[in-house]
Amino acid sequence: MRPTTASPCITTKRVTETRDFYIRHFGAHPAFDCGWFVSLEFGDGLSLQFMEPQGEQPLCNTAGLTYNFCVDDVDDDYRQMTEAGLVPVMPIEDHPWGDRGFAIQDPNGITLYIYSNREPSAEFRQFYASRVGHDR
Repeated sequence: MRPTTASPCITTKRVTETRDFYIRHFGAHPAFDCGWFVSLEFGDGLSLQFMEPQGEQPLCNTAGLTYNFCVDDVDDDYRQMTEAGLVPVMPIEDHPWGDRGFAIQDPNGITLYIYSNREPSAEFRQFYASRVGHDR
């Protein structure tokens, strides 16, 4: 199997609040929205879905899930989000593995790691493939 796209779908009872959060803070655009299922697009093939439990479907546990967002200017995004009242669960800082980032949580408690790539330290450089850039 060779998927052409992949995206997470998070089961939540807070679909409307979650949709509005990603539209406001991440510039997402609804590609599909029937109320209980929303597909958001961020551009360049990036998408994220949210679905309200249907019938006997259980609400999935989101513990342990982190969704990574690589951005051009993490410091500017940090400033905008904190000015909008979001409280980071991890402060903005440089990391030796090759990024500068911070984390917030969405309305479902899902950790969102927002980062910009940086040159990794010598200790971590050896772990990257020889390709240009080092997107996760």
